Amino acid sequence: MGVKGFVEGGIASVVAGCSTHPLDLIKVRMQLQGETHVPNPAVQTLRPALAFQTTTTTTSSAIHMPPPPPPAAARVGPIATGIRIFRTEGVAALFSGVSATVLRQTLYSTTRMGLYDIMKQKWTDKETKNMPLSRKIVAGLIAGGIGAAVGNPADVAMVRMQADGRLPLSERRNYTSVIDAITRMSKQEGITSLWRGSSLTVNRAMLVTASQLASYDQIKEMILENGLMKDGLGTHVTASFSAGFVASVASNPVDVIKTRVMNMKVEPGQKPPYASALDCAIKTVKVEGPMALYKGFIPTISRQGPFTIVLFVTLEQVRKLLKDF
Repeated sequence: MGVKGFVEGGIASVVAGCSTHPLDLIKVRMQLQGETHVPNPAVQTLRPALAFQTTTTTTSSAIHMPPPPPPAAARVGPIATGIRIFRTEGVAALFSGVSATVLRQTLYSTTRMGLYDIMKQKWTDKETKNMPLSRKIVAGLIAGGIGAAVGNPADVAMVRMQADGRLPLSERRNYTSVIDAITRMSKQEGITSLWRGSSLTVNRAMLVTASQLASYDQIKEMILENGLMKDGLGTHVTASFSAGFVASVASNPVDVIKTRVMNMKVEPGQKPPYASALDCAIKTVKVEGPMALYKGFIPTISRQGPFTIVLFVTLEQVRKLLKDF
């Protein structure tokens, strides 16, 4: 298989990533709701809406801060988020960062799909023609981790481009493309900024790949072995949607923290809003509660389900087209 597995996985991943990009953008915007960056102890006890205010550190000045907006305005669902983006930023905003998605899928998903396919060929039992679930999970962990390390710069650029529209006009980065984003980040924040949150990206990718690819193969094998359906579109859709649900549950907490760490704005000479991934997780849970780690879960499964379906259905069709090569 070799290179062929990378090509098949890359084509399927780019198609799936582009077709579900608006859902991914909505997920990112929802994960950033309620985020607070101000470590000032004078305002730490205030509601998250007040934590965005930057004033002096005296208690008296904090008392005179303007009242926060109504609680209901702070949290909105995926449909309301999508409508708000459409109304305030236009339909094109739903595809903000799509160039970064293409690059991310080309680097990250092509690598993980190709590596998983190679390990699958080597670790499959020659007699039963199946690979034990434990080996599938290990293969997914390895492939996902390597793929994430390769694709992290595009991932950071994608998150920033997707989140830019929620910032005030004066604070928007206004990246024109993924190349512009990566170039400006390198110049303004250093080359290491391209791997900001990479530990989270790697952890998430390992969870997603292990749960997504292993679940798909395992469920597909169970359906075929038990004669529930034939090897066709119905089997592929059923197995892929189930795999998408498993991957969403496993990865959402890490995804929320990853999004916030990647999106944080570090001013020259200022202390970063989050010192580490763990610090981000602690602050998020402390201010917003533990369920904040599952923010954006509905759009996550709404995106992960269609993405996984398109990914594996496209992959199966591409394999048929390239079977003679």
